[in-house]
Amino acid sequence: MKKFIFMSLVPLSIFANGFNVPMQDYIDQLKVEAKNIDPNFNDFDSKRGEKVFTSKHIGKKGQEISCTSCHNIDLTQDGKNFFTNKSIKPLSPTVNQERLTSVKEVEKWLRRNFKDVYLKEGNAIQKGDVLYYINTK
Repeated sequence: MKKFIFMSLVPLSIFANGFNVPMQDYIDQLKVEAKNIDPNFNDFDSKRGEKVFTSKHIGKKGQEISCTSCHNIDLTQDGKNFFTNKSIKPLSPTVNQERLTSVKEVEKWLRRNFKDVYLKEGNAIQKGDVLYYINTK
C-alpha cells in the first residue's frame, strides 16, 4: 500500500507547476534572471503573461500585431502565421502535448516571436509570464 501511494505521488513532484523537469529547470533559470532584473520579483504571473501575449505592437513588417495574430485568443485552436499563412498547431499544452516540453524549442520560438511582435527579445520576466499564461490554457 505504501508503495502504491508513493508511486501515485511521483508524477506530481516530477511535473510541478505543470512543467516537465527540463522545462521546470528552465523556469527556475528564468526566475534567477528575473530576480536580477527586479529584486522585488517573487514569481511569474499568468495575468501579466496574458497582457504580454494579447497586447498589440507594430511588428517586424510595420503592421500592428500581437501573439494572438498567429496563435488566436483561444490557444486550443489551430493558428495561422500572420506573415506566411502557414498553419500552426494549437499552442495549448492541454490539446497539443508537444507544447512546452522542449527547452530548445521554447527558447527558439520565444526569441523569434518576441522579435516578430516586439522587435526585441523578451526579458526573463516577460518570457516566464508568457509561459505561465500558455500553461494555463
